[in-house]
Amino acid sequence: MLDVAVIEEPGAAESSLDPIRSRILAALAEPGSAAMLAGRLGLPRQKVNYHLKELERHGLVELAEERRKGNVTERVFRATAASYVISPSALAAVSPDPSRSPDQLSARWLLALGARLVQEVGSLLTGAARAKQRVASFGIDAEVRFASAADRAAFAEELAQSVAGLVSRYHDESAPQGRRHRVVVGLHQIPDPTPADSQQPDAPQEDPR
Repeated sequence: MLDVAVIEEPGAAESSLDPIRSRILAALAEPGSAAMLAGRLGLPRQKVNYHLKELERHGLVELAEERRKGNVTERVFRATAASYVISPSALAAVSPDPSRSPDQLSARWLLALGARLVQEVGSLLTGAARAKQRVASFGIDAEVRFASAADRAAFAEELAQSVAGLVSRYHDESAPQGRRHRVVVGLHQIPDPTPADSQQPDAPQEDPR
């Protein structure tokens, strides 16, 4: 089972978003048969069996084993991944394109960058899985609490200058064996927790623009 699988085909994306199939996928973190899933989820076995066939057809579940019980063969399935991400390529005609209106201060542009990241890395993961190789990548995840919107703006300016300097230093357009890499750096406010998570959520900071 993969840690994360990227769904790139529209049919598979549609199948994964069905509420019942989504529950079945979650339940199949541990292998189970249609009968076992029916008991776990409180659904008719016939219905579970139908949805299992659709999930198997789209490669979201796979046969783990077959168990013989008298004259009946019980098929035990498992999810192909612990979690799934739907690539924007599943909606190719309407997927966001960062090149349309680049704007470093636009949250929508940041979202478009994130969508392209999912699409490109997802494509790399799919190809690497077929070739049984790893994808060379690097990620940073940090959290910073700004005292003011002015501090946030200053941080963003310094970050942009630092990244631009690094890119300029290492980018070599003429390298014969060079391989292009994408560098994406984003800054956004963390959404406030729900009341169940915290009694005193942070107030959103005012945008200085």
